[in-house]
Amino acid sequence: MGTFEWPVRIAGPNSERSETIEATVDTGAFYSMAPASLLQDIGVERSDRRRMRLADGRVVDADIGEARVTVNGASVTTLVVFGEDDAPPLLGAYTLEGLALAVDPVDQRLIPRGLLPL
Repeated sequence: MGTFEWPVRIAGPNSERSETIEATVDTGAFYSMAPASLLQDIGVERSDRRRMRLADGRVVDADIGEARVTVNGASVTTLVVFGEDDAPPLLGAYTLEGLALAVDPVDQRLIPRGLLPL
């Protein structure tokens, strides 16, 4: 599946500081990722370190933290990776699941995923 860009508002979980960024929608990425300097500026704190494989095949130990992510007016607190400052922001599968959004690869858009009633 191809990737595309989508506007995302990201904020620290307990912060009023936020930033709107264009993130690459990538269901092949488990976590969302943003430049470390941006995450620090908006008050996201490092809370864990995890080993992960990047798209280029490198295995790295990356810092993660919690951020509040808003897409299409819906918000969720999610885990984000502190990426390299020159790496493009990613909107990954974990965040998309939390927002109940599905990817429409044909029209390159995010659409609400129907939730089943209990």
